Formats: sequence, structure tokens, C-alpha cells
Amino acid sequence: MLDLRRLRLLAEFSRRGSIAATAAALGYTPSAVSQQLATLEREAGTALLDRTARSAELTDAGRLLAARAEGILAMVEAAEAELSEGAGRPSGRVVVTAFPTAAVAYAPALAHSLADHPDLTFVLRQTRTADGIRQVRSGEADIALVDDWTGRLAAQLPATLRFFRLRRDPLVLVVPPWHPLSDPEQPVDLRELLSEAWMAAPFGEPSRQAVDRLLDDVGGAPPVPWEFEGLHTILSLVARGVGIAAVPELALAAGEPGVAVRRIPGCDQAREVYAVTRTAGVRRPSVAVTLRALHAAAQRVAPAPA
Repeated sequence: MLDLRRLRLLAEFSRRGSIAATAAALGYTPSAVSQQLATLEREAGTALLDRTARSAELTDAGRLLAARAEGILAMVEAAEAELSEGAGRPSGRVVVTAFPTAAVAYAPALAHSLADHPDLTFVLRQTRTADGIRQVRSGEADIALVDDWTGRLAAQLPATLRFFRLRRDPLVLVVPPWHPLSDPEQPVDLRELLSEAWMAAPFGEPSRQAVDRLLDDVGGAPPVPWEFEGLHTILSLVARGVGIAAVPELALAAGEPGVAVRRIPGCDQAREVYAVTRTAGVRRPSVAVTLRALHAAAQRVAPAPA
């Protein structure tokens, strides 16, 4: 009999390509992963990995079983979902991962909505988009809140995952309360702001790339903007008059006293925010009620003033 937990390990190894990467992704030690895969080989009655002193790779049998494992795990979850659906009442544990701004923005509404379901245990973790998707695929999480600045993410992922669009999240301008543009009657022209002290996420971060594109469109990004990790850090510094910034609108959902917020005319720099779950898990009442709560939370985020 093949053990489902070990099949999940094999599927993760197939995606990661090494025992060390599989162990890091799932929070195990490399020796534990190696031992579990060796046990799976005994259960399967054939070699699944070609091992050397420094590496391991799947055999033909290993690749076959890893491919089958995805379908097997999906079918097991579908059966569990059908049983859970029959019970009707949301119960058990539902784990949601979220990129940081979504976690801060949606946590209050989620906690309020899900409090109506006393048999449901809710866990919210902060993680990057790629890690959240990986955790949903591996079964570590039930739903991932992810952001996509490219518009291509949904098309790149397998049919075993289902995307639910929550909102479009454009860049907005934030300035200190005494800045001339804090007056909503003043028109926003980014070309007049290029000489100001801009703050942004570190180079390479998706939001930073969007800010650079935004400023490139009006004459070029500042050569060395102030770089800070964390959008809420940037908002706090804007409130203190350190500089100005363009941030995703969702970063303001928790409220940031002391900044003025303006929409940017003609700005097409935005990200799409999705909830991602396994297709087989959508029918589980715990997942379904959490998805509804997420949709409701996304609708409550007010747009920035003009």
C-alpha cells in the first residue's frame, strides 16, 4: 500500500529536483525526506531514485509514479471534499497564506466573517506569492492569496489549481499631509515630482519594478531612490515627511494616518489579486465559506480618492 504522505513527498521532489530543496520546502530535514522516499521505494517494490553521494534524480519508475501522485492526491482530496460537502457545515482547519499587504488588509474582515462558524479553525500565514502557491499545491495550505503584476500567472499554473480574482490593485501616490498635492483640487503630474525624494521597495521587487515603469513613462526613474523593505515602512516614512511614494492601493486598507492619497491619472501599473486553491478542494464547506469571506473582504476596500 502506497502511503499518501510519501506520495506527496515524491511529487514535491519531482517539482524541486533535490532532496535538500524538498526538505526546505516542506520543513523537514534532508535525512527525513531521504528515509521517507526510501520507504516509498520499498512500498512500490522498485527504485524510484537514482542516488549518488551528492545528488539524486528520479528513475523512469519514479517519474511515472510522481506524475500519477498528482492525480491520486487530487482524487483523494475530491473524495474528502464530497464527504465534507455532505456534512454541509464548515468545520475543521482551513489554512490561508497571503502576501503581506493582503494579510493585513483582509485579516480583520476574515476574522469577523469566520467567527460565525464555531467549528472552523482558521490559520492565516504571511508568505510570498510563489511560496503560497507551492504550499497550496503540496497540501500545506488550502488557499493562497497571491498577487500578479504580469497578467500571466493564471495561465502558467496547472489545472489542479483554481484561481478566483479578488480585485485589481493599482499604484496610487502617497504624500505627506503638508505636501501641495495633499489638496485634492491640485492636479497630479508625475513629471513635476521627479526631483523629489522617492521611496520604493528594494530593486527587483515586483512593486519596485512597477514604480520604475511608472516613472520611466514620464521621463525616467530617480537613479537611486530610497529603498525600504515593507510597504508599511514606506507609508510610515511618508507620513513623517521623509519623501513620497507610489504604492499598491491595498497597502492602505489598514489605514495609515498622516498621509494623503491620490490616484495617478493614466496609470496602468497595477497587480491582480487572486485567491488560489486546489480544484478538488473548492467543494469543501470550510474552503467555500473562506472564499466567500475573501470576496466580501475584497469588496470592502475603498478606492483611493482622486
